[in-house]
Amino acid sequence: MTHRHPRINRSLRRLCRLSQLPAPLASGTFLLLSESTRLNRLAKEKSPYLLQHAENPVDWYAWGDEAFRRAKDGDKPVFLSIGYATCHWCHVMEHESFEDERVAALMNSTFISVKVDREERPDIDEHFMRICQLLTGTGGWPLTMVLTPEGKPFFAATYIPKDNAYGRTGMLELVPEIAELWATRRAEVDASAEAIGKELANRASEKPGAGAAPDSKAAGQAARQLSRMFDSENGGFGDAPKFPMPVLFPLLLRAWERDKDPEVLRMVEQSLTAMRNGGIFDQAGFGFHRYSTDAHWRVPHFEKMLYDQALLLLAYTETWQAVGKDFYRRTAEEIAAYVLRDMTSPEGAFYSAEDADSEGEEGKFYTWTEREAAAALGKDELGRFVKTYGELRPGQNILHRERTDISPPGRLEEMLFAAREGRIRPFKDDKVLADWNGLMIAALARAGGAFDDPRPVEAAGKAADFVLRRMSRDGRLCHRFRDGESAITAFAEDHAFLAWGLLELYEAGFEERFLSQALDVLRAFIAHYWDPDEGGFFRTASDAPQLPGGRVKPLSDGVIPSANSAALLVLLKLARITGSVEYQRMAEAIMRLSGVRGADDAYSHAFFLCAMDMAAGPFLEVVIAGNPEGGDARAMAREVRRRYIPRKVLILRPTDDAEPPIVRIAPFTKPLAALKGKAAAYVCRNHACSLPTDDPAKLLSLLSNG
Repeated sequence: MTHRHPRINRSLRRLCRLSQLPAPLASGTFLLLSESTRLNRLAKEKSPYLLQHAENPVDWYAWGDEAFRRAKDGDKPVFLSIGYATCHWCHVMEHESFEDERVAALMNSTFISVKVDREERPDIDEHFMRICQLLTGTGGWPLTMVLTPEGKPFFAATYIPKDNAYGRTGMLELVPEIAELWATRRAEVDASAEAIGKELANRASEKPGAGAAPDSKAAGQAARQLSRMFDSENGGFGDAPKFPMPVLFPLLLRAWERDKDPEVLRMVEQSLTAMRNGGIFDQAGFGFHRYSTDAHWRVPHFEKMLYDQALLLLAYTETWQAVGKDFYRRTAEEIAAYVLRDMTSPEGAFYSAEDADSEGEEGKFYTWTEREAAAALGKDELGRFVKTYGELRPGQNILHRERTDISPPGRLEEMLFAAREGRIRPFKDDKVLADWNGLMIAALARAGGAFDDPRPVEAAGKAADFVLRRMSRDGRLCHRFRDGESAITAFAEDHAFLAWGLLELYEAGFEERFLSQALDVLRAFIAHYWDPDEGGFFRTASDAPQLPGGRVKPLSDGVIPSANSAALLVLLKLARITGSVEYQRMAEAIMRLSGVRGADDAYSHAFFLCAMDMAAGPFLEVVIAGNPEGGDARAMAREVRRRYIPRKVLILRPTDDAEPPIVRIAPFTKPLAALKGKAAAYVCRNHACSLPTDDPAKLLSLLSNG
C-alpha cells in the first residue's frame, strides 16, 4: 500500500509516482569506472562505496555540514544518494547516470549532491528510508532523496534510470523537472516538505502499546503465524524474490523445543536443506549469496554479506544441536570455512561483503559454461558433475544440487574451486564493522563450542580482540575501521552485538576476560544510549550529532536482529550471571516498550520473541566447578555445549583458586565446589541450584528436565 500525505501537491505526487521500483531483472551489467583521472571530494573518504564514486563527474560531497552550508549559500536543493559498495543496482545507476557527463552537468547545476554509505551510517539510511516508504510505499537501494537546504525531504525514489524506462521518468528529464519546480513553485515545495516533516514527527511521537509479559506459549503462536507464509513446496517464507531470513529459524526452533510439533521442525529442516542445495549457496566455494530471485533457491543475487553468513551459521549450528544430523553441522562448517578463508583480514577482523559482479557481469565468477566445467574436471569427473548438478545447458550454469541423496562435497567441488580461483574475483568490501563482527563472533563461538572445535573459537576471539583494541577512539567504541582508521561513533547495534559475541565467547572457552569485556561494553552502552525515562536503547549516542527526526529506538527485527532485541538477550543473560536487579529491570523495560503482544507480527519481531522466550523460562544457570584444565570439567562442558538448550548460561567455577575472578562477577558461584576432586555440575534455576553431580548422564537428565 502506498502512503502519501494529503498536502503533497499534484506535481510532487507525480514525482513520487515516478519513483517506484522497476520490475526485477534476472541479471544486469555495469561497466567499469571511467578512465578519467578527475577526482571529486569522495577521493578523501575511507568508505569503499564512496570511493567507487570518486571519479564521477558529479560534484559529490560526503554527508556533513559543508554540503548543507553550500546548499544554503547557493539556494540549491540537496540530491542525496544512499547505497553500499556491493549493491548491484547502485552500480547500474552509477554507470548509467553518475558517470554520464550530461546527467552530471544537470546535477551539478541543479543540486548539491551528497553520497552516503548506508553501512557506515545506518542512522541516516533508516531515517530517509522511512520517509521513502511513507512517500512511495516502497524502499530499497540505491535510495534517492531530494531535500531542502535545511535537510527536509520533498522527493523520494530508489533506482532511477538515465532515460525514461520501466514506466518512470529518467534522470535526463527528472532533474530539469525538479529544477523547474524548485525555481517556480518553491512555496509549494516548502509546504510539502513541512507537511512530510510533521507527519514523521507525529508518527515518531506515537507510543507503542504496553508489551505483553513473557509467555512460554508465544513462540508456538509465532510459529503458527509463520506457517501461513511458509512455502511448503520449496521451503522458506514468501515468494520470489526469496530471502533466507535467518532470524526466523531460532524462533521456530524454540517453538519446536517447547511443543515438539513436527510441522514446526519441518519448516526449519526443509528450508535449510533446500537453501544449502540450491544456487543461493556457493556450491564450490561455500557461503550464502544474499537472496534468490526465484522461489526455488536456484538463481541467486550473487552478492555475499557477512551478516548473512553469521546468522545462517548460527541457524545451522542450532539445528544440528536440536536434531543431530551431520548435514547441518557440515553446512555450518562450510560457512565458517568460507568466512575464515575469504572474509578475514590478516589481523583477524571480518570484512563486510563480496560483490555480485565481476568483469562487468553479475555472477560471472560463480557460473559455468559446459566448456569451462569440462576443462576444470575432465571427462572422468564430468559424469559425476552431471549426476550431482544436472545437465549443463547452453550459456552460464548456476550450480545447484538436483537431489538430496547424493554424496557430500568432495573432490568434485575441490576441482571446481581450484579452477575458479584463476578467475577475476568480485570486489570485496574490506571495511570492518563492529556490529557485523559482533554477529560473526557470536556465531563462530557458538559453532566452535557446539562442535568441540577450537579453531572457530580462536578466530572469534581474535576478531573480538581486534574490535576492542583497534576500533575505539578516545575510549569509545567506533562503528567502522578501514585503512588503519577507526571512525564514526558506534551505534546501538555495535554494542549489543559485540556484547552478545563476547558472551558466546565466554561460554565457548571460559576465558573470564571475555565476560568482563561484555560487562564493560554493556556499561558503556547504558551510559550513552539508554533512555532513563522510558527505557530502551537509542540507536545513536547521547552526545552524537542528531538527525532532524531525533533519536530513534530500533525495535523491529529485519534481516538482522534489532539492537534492542539483542540487548534484551544480553541483559537477561547478564542479569542471571551477575544477579543484577538493574539489568533485569532494564530487560523488563525493553519488553514493555516494544509494544509486541505475544506472537504479533512474528516476521518482524522474530529475534525479539526469542529473547522473550528466554525471559519466559525456565532459565538454567549451569555451573561446572572444577579444574579448568581437567578432562572431567571439559567433558561436562562439552556435553552442555553440544545440546540444544536455548534458555541457559554456562559458567565455569575454577576450583584451583579460592577466589577466582568469576566469583566477583557471579557471586552465587562462590560456594560451589568440586566433588572429592572431581568436577561437579550444578544446574540452577533462578539461583537455586540442584545437588551437584559428577555423572555426565545425571547432568543430561537435569538439563532435559529444565
